Amino acid sequence: MSDPSPQSEINGSHGAMLGLCTTVLVVGALSLAQSVFAPLAFALFIIALVWPLQKRLQATMPRLLALAFTMAVTILVVIVFTSLVAWGVGRVGRYIISDAARLQAHYDSVAVWLEGHGIALTELWAEYLNGAQLIRIAQEITSRLNTVAGFSIVALIYVLLGLLEVDETCRKVRTYGNGILGKALLVGGSKTAVKFRKYMLVRTLMSAVTGLLVWAFAWLSGLPLSAEWGLIAFSLNYIPFIGPFVATLLPTLFAMAQFGSLQTAILVFACLNVIQFVVGSYLEPRFAGSALSISPFVVLFSVFFWTFVWPSWSVHRRSNRHSGSYLMRTASFRPLGRRPIRPTF
Repeated sequence: MSDPSPQSEINGSHGAMLGLCTTVLVVGALSLAQSVFAPLAFALFIIALVWPLQKRLQATMPRLLALAFTMAVTILVVIVFTSLVAWGVGRVGRYIISDAARLQAHYDSVAVWLEGHGIALTELWAEYLNGAQLIRIAQEITSRLNTVAGFSIVALIYVLLGLLEVDETCRKVRTYGNGILGKALLVGGSKTAVKFRKYMLVRTLMSAVTGLLVWAFAWLSGLPLSAEWGLIAFSLNYIPFIGPFVATLLPTLFAMAQFGSLQTAILVFACLNVIQFVVGSYLEPRFAGSALSISPFVVLFSVFFWTFVWPSWSVHRRSNRHSGSYLMRTASFRPLGRRPIRPTF
């Protein structure tokens, strides 16, 4: 067999460089247009999760009625998780209010100790929590809430329209590219949707493990409201980075106020971070990689990659991180035989 000619090697190098440049441009476009593509990606993920329910319901009832029921179930799940967080935080708030006298005594002792070392808390409060600063904080919170509300509304509209068009889209895609390319895309999309649902099962299991470990640690360490801390950790674990950070910081601050010891608070903070690290950075990538037939290294890398591309919408990047690579891997563009392909999503 003759060696490849220099011209073919040059063409191959040009093709590789062209592919690399195209990838960089696409990633840059996704990053710049995150306000457009992030709600769409989140909506496609939700559609992949709830489509089996919609498909079963519309087989026995009108499609619009099935859509209404599916959306009601989806919104109910969101309300349940939000209620769990609100219940846990509310219980913690009521406990703090009921123990306000002892906490005030702790604060006075800390203030006296800091003033003895040249740090005046009253001056710090006046500098960083004045009226102008509080107004800026309120404006920032309002802006974030408006952003989240807008994101949710756009994603909800995408989900509503997308669920109505799944069957029609499948029929159109099936005939794309003389039928061969379309069938391959349907197979890849179907398998990707199945992987999404498997991943959410793994994610729910890991969140439950995190919640149980946080509850056990809080109970063994004597930290009050151990069940509430476990529920908060379970619910917030679905929010990458921000959720585990909040679920770790709140018990740490509570432990500092409860026990009045900086060493105890540091110990609580360290142990909670160990739990989050072991479950989130070791167990979950291994379980997810096994369930999805993806390397745990790729799973962990995609977490940080999509957080870098879409930092403002990293809430859902764990869920849709592997869709493109898995779709291209499963949808191999070759003849699929005579057996008809029926999408399973």
